[in-house]
Amino acid sequence: MSAQVIEMETIPSIEIETTKESKLSKIDFDNMPFGKTFSDHMLICEYYDGKWQTAKIQPYQNISLSPACNVFHYGQAIFEGMKAYYKADESGIVLFRPKKNLERLNKSAHRMSMPEVPESLFMDGINKLIELDKDFIPKTAGSSLYIRPFLIGTEPFIGVRTSDRYLFMVIIGPTGPYYGEAISVLVHDTYIRATKGGYGSAKAAGNYAGTLYPVELAKKMGYKDVLWLDGEHKKYANEVGTMNIFFVIDGKLVTPNTDGSILEGITRDSIITIARDLGYTVEERPIDIEEIIAAHETGKLTEMFGTGTAAVVNPINRFGYKGKDYLLDDTAFVIAPRVKTALVNIQKCIDQDKFGWITTVI
Repeated sequence: MSAQVIEMETIPSIEIETTKESKLSKIDFDNMPFGKTFSDHMLICEYYDGKWQTAKIQPYQNISLSPACNVFHYGQAIFEGMKAYYKADESGIVLFRPKKNLERLNKSAHRMSMPEVPESLFMDGINKLIELDKDFIPKTAGSSLYIRPFLIGTEPFIGVRTSDRYLFMVIIGPTGPYYGEAISVLVHDTYIRATKGGYGSAKAAGNYAGTLYPVELAKKMGYKDVLWLDGEHKKYANEVGTMNIFFVIDGKLVTPNTDGSILEGITRDSIITIARDLGYTVEERPIDIEEIIAAHETGKLTEMFGTGTAAVVNPINRFGYKGKDYLLDDTAFVIAPRVKTALVNIQKCIDQDKFGWITTVI
């Protein structure tokens, strides 16, 4: 099925209904587990009759859907992950590369045969939502306002076809670091995350649902997450759970190339750009697990880390494969902390944004 292509029309002014009682005073900003705390308001906009309707910002609340909705039965569901930050001097609030998130959302929509979200709805809606709930943005180091835009099929019809109704929403909330420490991963060669020709590059709910069981198995074995291998040969590194994967081999930064089965991470792209700007050699290519192990055994594998919006840059200090563990000393990592610092300093407006990545909200 081909995507429903619509003109990227300008959405009418967003209707705003404010909450009668804020929950801000009930939030413990010193204890913010990822993804469990939400702000006072949310953005909601329906799509039907071939066009987007009036967008609304309203108090955060449950929504009512038919049990026959497409999303419950045939899985038309995509999402994005973004963050808003206070500048380091607290003089304003910024977003990091938001139009790249919109671009990826619409790529996912195309792959999942869903309507594209207009730029005016996406950008104006998120900006107004942040302006309204700006007091929910934490100011402590490593914390941020997490933004979750998502799109679901809502036509109440049990039949295998594209929905003719959709719901676009954005919810936001303060959060601390996703991991906060180095993690261990199990290299899976039994289960796969995605393969060429599938929808591994789409940020679709189903991509994550299929990983939950193998990740639980890995956790029972003492690992934090899974390093997936490719679906065709089951030997090339794919990605780690919620992150793209990077290796430092013989002084070079190496990461799997995006071949349609790997999410085109915005943090991944940013890290590659920053690393090259800092003078490092970056290779985007297939990476055989045997090459990784050989590099570890010869001392050429010196760093291993994941990147993503939630995790930013997260070191990996142990990986397991076929019953054997391979250890890395994350305290000796050089490139990972350097590129992370450079990225965070751009996000927080500490350093000059020479790549044009920052969008000011307020």
